[in-house]
Amino acid sequence: MMTFKQLEALYWIVQLGGFAPAAQKLHTSQSAVSKRVHELEQVFDTPLFDRSQRTARLTEKGEEMFLLARKLLRERDLAVEQFAKPEVIERRLRIGVTELTAMTWLPRLVALVQEHYPKVKLEPDVDGSLPLRDKLLADELDLILVPDAFADTRLRSKVVGQVDSAWMAKPGLVPAGTTRLHELARVPLLVQGDSSGTGRLYDAWLREQGIETTDAIVVSNLIALTSLTLSGFGASYLPRQCMAPLVSLGMLAVIDVEPALPPVPYVALYKGEVRSTLTSALIMLAQSCCDFSRAFQTAPA
Repeated sequence: MMTFKQLEALYWIVQLGGFAPAAQKLHTSQSAVSKRVHELEQVFDTPLFDRSQRTARLTEKGEEMFLLARKLLRERDLAVEQFAKPEVIERRLRIGVTELTAMTWLPRLVALVQEHYPKVKLEPDVDGSLPLRDKLLADELDLILVPDAFADTRLRSKVVGQVDSAWMAKPGLVPAGTTRLHELARVPLLVQGDSSGTGRLYDAWLREQGIETTDAIVVSNLIALTSLTLSGFGASYLPRQCMAPLVSLGMLAVIDVEPALPPVPYVALYKGEVRSTLTSALIMLAQSCCDFSRAFQTAPA
């Protein structure tokens, strides 16, 4: 699915003449910008840049995509401008987020809401995906940002990002080298359980691979799961980029497992009959700042 982040990458590469200045403009890395362009090319199965050239030169289809990106980004900005009227929007907005969102990019989202809607009182609720889903259905929340683990006709969804996970353990617990998934299952596994959207998705995926987790230790809390993994109680799936500092310190080891874990898509969920213009704007803000790569991100200055 095409996202605003991908379109922004393409737009600013062309406007600024290269991947590096585009990355600087978007406050991200050059590799992240390249990845967004690659994802956009995969969506339409066509190259957007002529990679035989040393400069960022568009292909014919790339030119068409650039014009489309410019149009869609302009329409997005006009929509935000039309509905973002701080002098008239004065209400509370109850959003539910998972623990991973709370410990990564939530401060950036709060800062953006305060910037565009200074009279909106944002009330974040941090909980597991299943309890958040139930609160949304009970009208206790206006919007939730969770893994895409619920097929419910009462709810609508918009993709905001994804999390890449990897199997990790205390160094030395699993022998170095490539490990088959059925071999990893002989090690005690730590999983997130049914109240977690990630736990639901990965439990279903493991069953598809013929792996049962009935003997696994279930830990719904991400911090507790990380702590038990660090202590050597077993192997667990953890967010790859977010845990990179612990890996670089030698406290955790990434296990090369075949087949690899699929990424977990994150979505904004809301009740179909109550979507508001403010909710729509919040979803776009979430799409623009969703970033699971670093823990404890600070709001932009």
